[in-house]
Amino acid sequence: MSAFFVTGTDTDAGKTTVTAGLLRVFASMGVPALGVKPVQTGCTDGAEGPEAPDVELWKKAGGRGRVLHSFRVPCSPHLAARMEGATLRVESVARDCRRAAAENGVTLFEGAGGLHVPLNDEESMLDLMRALRLPVLLVVANRLGCLNHAVLSLDALENAGLTAAGMILCRTVPSSRTDAGTSAEAETLILADNAESLAREGKKRGVPLLADIPYMEGFSCSDKAMWDKLTAMLEPAARHLTAFGRNDSRGGELLAFDRAHLWHPYTSAMHPLPVREVTGACGAKIFLRDGTALVDGMSSWWCRVHGYGNAHLVRAVQKQAARLSHVMFGGLTHEPAVELCRRLMRLLPQGLEHVFLADSGSVAVEAAMKMAVQFWQSAGQGEKSRFVALRGAYHGDTLGAMSLCDPVTGMHSLFSGVLPKQIFVERPSCRFDAPFNEAAFAPMESTLRAHAAETAAVVVEPVVQGAGGMWFYHPEYLRRLRALCDELDILLMADEIATGFGRTGRMFACDFAGVTPDIMCVGKALTGGMMTLSAVAATRRVAETISGADEAHGGGLFMHGPTFMGNPLACAAACASLDELVASPWQERVRHIEAALKSGLAPCRNAEGVNDVRVLGAIGVVEMKKGVNVEAWQEYFVSKGVWIRPFGRTVYVMPPFVISEEELFQLTSAVCSAVASAALHGGTPAGENDRREFC
Repeated sequence: MSAFFVTGTDTDAGKTTVTAGLLRVFASMGVPALGVKPVQTGCTDGAEGPEAPDVELWKKAGGRGRVLHSFRVPCSPHLAARMEGATLRVESVARDCRRAAAENGVTLFEGAGGLHVPLNDEESMLDLMRALRLPVLLVVANRLGCLNHAVLSLDALENAGLTAAGMILCRTVPSSRTDAGTSAEAETLILADNAESLAREGKKRGVPLLADIPYMEGFSCSDKAMWDKLTAMLEPAARHLTAFGRNDSRGGELLAFDRAHLWHPYTSAMHPLPVREVTGACGAKIFLRDGTALVDGMSSWWCRVHGYGNAHLVRAVQKQAARLSHVMFGGLTHEPAVELCRRLMRLLPQGLEHVFLADSGSVAVEAAMKMAVQFWQSAGQGEKSRFVALRGAYHGDTLGAMSLCDPVTGMHSLFSGVLPKQIFVERPSCRFDAPFNEAAFAPMESTLRAHAAETAAVVVEPVVQGAGGMWFYHPEYLRRLRALCDELDILLMADEIATGFGRTGRMFACDFAGVTPDIMCVGKALTGGMMTLSAVAATRRVAETISGADEAHGGGLFMHGPTFMGNPLACAAACASLDELVASPWQERVRHIEAALKSGLAPCRNAEGVNDVRVLGAIGVVEMKKGVNVEAWQEYFVSKGVWIRPFGRTVYVMPPFVISEEELFQLTSAVCSAVASAALHGGTPAGENDRREFC
């Protein structure tokens, strides 16, 4: 089955006539076709319910069609719905469209008006098109000014990540009528030039002009000759649509080149794990080239809290890219960087007043480590140069960050011979959801008292240890640690790269304990996953000490400066992401996700092969007793229509905050099903057929 979205450059562009003609062509070709009107205004009361004028025209042309949401007043959908006490939401309309699509042949979804016609106060017809992700057929009204409307529409489609399958030029007013008081002869030249110019523009963009429909004098819905004439003019367009995308061999070539030359994370270059090509994403779903739609349970490694295609974030990046994509940060500054730091200051734990912008999470940890070391050098205590970290920790893949990761169970034991030797403490044994045990803090206390003279900082992932095993520990541990660091004059460094910006149910995991670290690293969700960016925030004490050093101790200069530090494009994305987060009901959403994960994953708790099930905020974990076969488990999850990537013994989900109830259920059901299947098949779930959707 293939489907297209038919839209116009404006109201009365000729969409309905073109759709009717195409349905008639498909019928004559023996291709099953269905026209669907997601929203129709101007309906009348018929004997069997509301009658939609557009659908009635399709039927008179010999086609099949239906309307999903009908309203009586002929006006904008959002107003027509409001006048009848209804509300249109893109998510629900898109779901209705998917259900209404024909299983075989071609489905033509015809929009209302142009691209930016509102469906409600926040969403437009373009948002519906983005949700459906269908190739778009643009009908251009052939009149004075149409070139501007056409180019703006094509730009809007490109900016929304949509593919234009082609354009059809359509004259909807009599040839004798001129649009600007010109002569009939001049009008003829104008209309012809519109066609030539549109064809040129389409060629540059790879969007063909498929037909140029003149005004059909005396057209009557019952005039077979007229319908036959229209059918003949639209036949090439119909054939183009039926063939559209079928001969695309790029997917196989792309994957072959990828396998031969691209080195993916944590895998072999010569014998890599299989990869799948992603062609787009929207909301909480990612889409593969073969049409498979997968609910993203990973938020793209925990960064896409707003999901994919958020219009606010997309516009921010596009606007900033056109204005200033990058400029060096040495000696220069710009509004996006200043505004980002202004926003961070409002959100960070009180006392973190100085922000250093970095490239990625690992680089942020590196910068923070250097900051801690330089702090003590500037204070005249250069012997304090080692770090205390927790076992089960993960802080990044660069050398300094690797030295803080668990030296035994971590991913970087291969490099132990070249990494700085840090001091490790057993991970906190006190669960987040259990009463605090005084004995749980004893290993940390004894270690810090023994090594205080050489310790620059204690580095922890507050409350949640992420890639080291998704362990959740009691906030009281963090409060005790803050107090002990103050007593022994040791810096406390918090790695909130994975937990920051609402993932745990608090803006930052440190907020559970009500503590302010001396240095905090943030990243991942900072830009909503739009760009790579991280930040290191420090207290005034840290900043003043480093800045007041004499020449022998650094001269007051913090010695770090990435090329892309303060990148305006990334800063603009981060500003938009933080605005989106603060304006959204993120706490309510995370509470809802937490409740759904607790109930949805509960059946795994007593399943064979499961060691533990735990949930905190928008993080759900099923810890297996034995390590999982990543390739086999991932194959199973894809067959269930979800994207979940386990590691070690941990099967976990960290979905986008915008995930729907239905998508959440799909995630938890897939995990429970995989665990049950693994119990029956020796620890590895049995594969099933792929699940595919047209959008």
